[in-house]
Amino acid sequence: MKKPSILIATAFTAAALLFTSNAKAQTAATAPNPWRLGIGLEAGIPTGNAHDFSDFELGGTVRLQYDASEHFAWTLTSGYYNMFGKNVSVITPLGTVTGKAADLGIVPVKLGIKAFFAPTWYFGAEAGAGFETISEGNTKLILSPGLGYANKTWDIAARYENFSGQGNSYGLAGLRVAYAFGL
Repeated sequence: MKKPSILIATAFTAAALLFTSNAKAQTAATAPNPWRLGIGLEAGIPTGNAHDFSDFELGGTVRLQYDASEHFAWTLTSGYYNMFGKNVSVITPLGTVTGKAADLGIVPVKLGIKAFFAPTWYFGAEAGAGFETISEGNTKLILSPGLGYANKTWDIAARYENFSGQGNSYGLAGLRVAYAFGL
């Protein structure tokens, strides 16, 4: 009587170990790649000093993302923003002069994080440098908090981006819509 019980217990234990090792092997083989790349279109409204010469910003960015865990990711973002010049009037001693302000181009390079508080919703924060492309352009410190939605294909985020340095501070309230894919 004891032998069949021991044989059955041994068979169940062996089967459990076999299924457990198969499940672990399949999980490891199908684990998703933590690297993602997103290509985005950016649009925004300039704020601060930038609102004096521009009403609209448009740009494009590329973001490399590393998913450190299910709830946290590191990001590296770069691209190009263009703040389109608007018609402005300047009062001079000779009268009012009206003309179009020059565009302002910025190349951002930012490191950031995404902290997911729900499966697809996250808080984001980025910091880096913004290189103005106008002649004698300055380098600005960029600080940018945001709120976004991301799934396997799309990443949509609203953010405020502040550019400061050289005694001049301006910003933009923007929206980024990106197509993302695993690498």
